[in-house]
Amino acid sequence: MIIDSTGAPAPTEPAAEGGSGHPARKAGAAALMLGALGVVFGDIGTSPLYAMQTIFTSDGGQVGTAQDAVYGVVSLVFWAITLIVSVKYVSFILRADNDGEGGIMALTALIQKLDFRSVRTKLVLVALGILGASLFYGDGMITPAISVLSAVEGLKVSAPGLGDYVVPLTVAIVIGLFAIQKFGTALVGGLFGPVMTVWFLIIAVTGGAEVAAHPGIVKALSPVYGARFLVDHGVVAFVALASVVLAVTGAEALYADMGHFGRKPIHRAWFFLVFPALTLNYLGQGSLILRRPSTVSNPFFLLMPGWAQLPMVILATVATVIASQAVISGAFSVTRQAMQLGFLPHMTIRHTSEHEIGQVYVPVVNWFLCCAVTVLVIGFESSASLASAYGVAVTATFMLNTVLFLAVARVLKGAALWKIALGALVFLTMETAFFAANLTKVVHGGWLPLAVATLVFTVLSTWRRGRAIVTPNRTALEGPLRAFVDQVDAMQPPVHRVDGVAVFLNANIETTPLALRANVEHNHTLHKTVVILSLVVEKVPHVPEADRLVFDDLGHHDDGIIHLTARLGFQDEPDVPRIMRQATAHPDAGEIAGVDVDAVSYFLSRISIVRTGAKGMQPWRKRLFLAIAHNAASPVDYFRLPADRSVIMGAHVPV
Repeated sequence: MIIDSTGAPAPTEPAAEGGSGHPARKAGAAALMLGALGVVFGDIGTSPLYAMQTIFTSDGGQVGTAQDAVYGVVSLVFWAITLIVSVKYVSFILRADNDGEGGIMALTALIQKLDFRSVRTKLVLVALGILGASLFYGDGMITPAISVLSAVEGLKVSAPGLGDYVVPLTVAIVIGLFAIQKFGTALVGGLFGPVMTVWFLIIAVTGGAEVAAHPGIVKALSPVYGARFLVDHGVVAFVALASVVLAVTGAEALYADMGHFGRKPIHRAWFFLVFPALTLNYLGQGSLILRRPSTVSNPFFLLMPGWAQLPMVILATVATVIASQAVISGAFSVTRQAMQLGFLPHMTIRHTSEHEIGQVYVPVVNWFLCCAVTVLVIGFESSASLASAYGVAVTATFMLNTVLFLAVARVLKGAALWKIALGALVFLTMETAFFAANLTKVVHGGWLPLAVATLVFTVLSTWRRGRAIVTPNRTALEGPLRAFVDQVDAMQPPVHRVDGVAVFLNANIETTPLALRANVEHNHTLHKTVVILSLVVEKVPHVPEADRLVFDDLGHHDDGIIHLTARLGFQDEPDVPRIMRQATAHPDAGEIAGVDVDAVSYFLSRISIVRTGAKGMQPWRKRLFLAIAHNAASPVDYFRLPADRSVIMGAHVPV
């Protein structure tokens, strides 16, 4: 895909994958594990705050606190974590990387590169990937709300007199969390790993102490108790599955954040610390509920001795802020990838770190999420109520990841058909059961993430379809580039050439920038040195700088017009001045070698899309497409161009 000031795409062949050279991967194994603990496991690591409580208190507490019920629930939680996280994500899906990157959008980009026998199959899989990305925004709304709210609810245990302040305090923390996003996470990022390490050690110790005192609960690790619970309790057990899935929320982060740390550090951190800590804590909560059934109101905090409960509320609040930060940053990253892959128009993106390209801030997404999370906290008032809205998005994302992964394993890895069938049988059967159970919660809040996903999916697919229609219309208006250069070279009298270097951004390697055509036809003027720059976004996260630039003199060696193609990964920054600095120092730079980039003028072609009665899109989708286009960010900001040396020239293109 090629991008320019208008966002109109042109098809391009995917590049071969290469090493991304992530700085993180060169760090020590211990440092990577510590970083992974802070970023990757925040969401799933804070699930013990609300998972068991929700299972035993939702639907009027129908599960009960008898031994067979408690053993059955603990067994289901343990095996859900084992199969979905330990086996599916950590052992298998982390191997399906796209140039070292993970996540639903990276997996979708990988699908786009593969050759399928059926074009329809490929289109369906890409659509599923877009749907998965859409569901992620619903998750991004609910995770901060339920995580922070569940932590602050610990005040009802440690300081009951402050119970009325839970919602206001949660809202204040949420607003503060989103307010600091523009400053980036670099200043506090170094604390994430140590804080989460302390968190996991404490939940392991508190859970382990209860297990040591009452070791009989260890029998609940047997899958027999989970199976027996499902058989004996029928509908009640089926409904309980909707809450059991809360124990694995955040599993997607293991895959989405793989590019920051690599597969091995995540693998080691999970099996060495996170998985054992979660297991011990869930066992401890189960044991406590068996001994004191009244503790179902908040078994996590009631595991602590009285003196430790208030400090634990503070630590839990910090941990849930960290968990929320990971999801918010993920939403920024997904938005950026969607823009680069052509599913969204240009939005304002600010880089919050000079060293880490992945640390970005998207204002419109940030404040949308802030408003949505605040409304959720005020509207639902408790983590138990929010839990009803949580599972639908999570389980649907699990299913979509499984389908896409199995497709990649079959086509890219050449996995045997029987292995694909076995994987589908094990994982899709389990995840479909979880999803079906959560559908019973739709009327109680589960409709919310589905509505958000539907809205986002409509926006993404509409923009993609609209661009597919606009592209050929724009191409016809631009005309062939080489023919235009030949025409300029043969013009009599010759076009007036002025001193300086002009860079014209263009969406299509083969066509003429509209701004260049207008400048020649209307102003009869051309700079002595003209660079036509096309940014090609490959379906890989990163393109090494050594492979990034391609020069073409367009068949004219001395007329001062050259074409420059800059190949970027969908995680790379479209910083045009930086690209030009690389170009002037390139061995093939030719006429622009050593040019002062700070004196270069930039010309952009900004098209105005005109709605017509032509077929191809429904009228309401055309109106939506136009509305999205009108709210796109300024191309000057998107490409980080100097405003005082940028000229935007427009043209009308029908849709």
